[in-house]
Amino acid sequence: MNWQEFSGSWVLIPQHPIGVIHFLGGAFVGTAPNLTYRWLLENLGKSGYAIITTPFVNTLDHTAIARSVLNRFETILERLQTTNALGQRYLPIYGLGHSMGCKLHLLIGSMFSVERAGNILISYNNYPIRRAIPLIEQLQIDKTFQLEFVPSPEETNVLIAKNYAIRRNLLIRFTNDEIDQTSLLSPVLEQRFPQMVAFLTLTGNHLTPLGQDIEWQMGEVFSPFDALGQWVKQSLSRDLYALKQEIVRWLNPLDFQKK
Repeated sequence: MNWQEFSGSWVLIPQHPIGVIHFLGGAFVGTAPNLTYRWLLENLGKSGYAIITTPFVNTLDHTAIARSVLNRFETILERLQTTNALGQRYLPIYGLGHSMGCKLHLLIGSMFSVERAGNILISYNNYPIRRAIPLIEQLQIDKTFQLEFVPSPEETNVLIAKNYAIRRNLLIRFTNDEIDQTSLLSPVLEQRFPQMVAFLTLTGNHLTPLGQDIEWQMGEVFSPFDALGQWVKQSLSRDLYALKQEIVRWLNPLDFQKK
């Protein structure tokens, strides 16, 4: 199972896929998600999910970005279906986003007609430009030129509250994430789709989804240094493993209801 490039986007297809995940990463790190989110995405692939990532460059026009990544995703999906790369049976489609990727999936679900079995939104934030780009606030550039994202945070909230059409959602926040706004999003989705929204708080921080598993090569004799290395590996990997486990469990509704 190897990454394949499709016109600047990256696809990972297991031998017998059981579903399709459209992944969108955070601002800046979302330009190469097959590298920055490699461990998480590849392990979701090993769990049976075909991964389609559509990298993007962040601009002020988030509506245009959402339209672009959706068009590219649908083009790739149609190509994979035409070539029978995903098999012949029906596969559910899920959106998976981290940070800004959450906003893009929310815009896609609010502004375009899409088929989704559900969305997984990790570390959602919807800050205005002065908070998202601190240098602008320091230089007061936004006050001079009236710069703001399109749609603005307020407009985004209205769109979600009125038009968001993806019924089943998993919202994930981390205990040490100071820029997370999931707690503000949760009641909006709960009011729109009662009892269809799961909200989990996991150990970690805003960068946990970008973590990579550390390969520790021990010497011929297990030394105190090896013990320290194993402890560091386990500490760094524990939060990442837990995140992957909860995502996979939610993707299987019967298994998720057992908790």
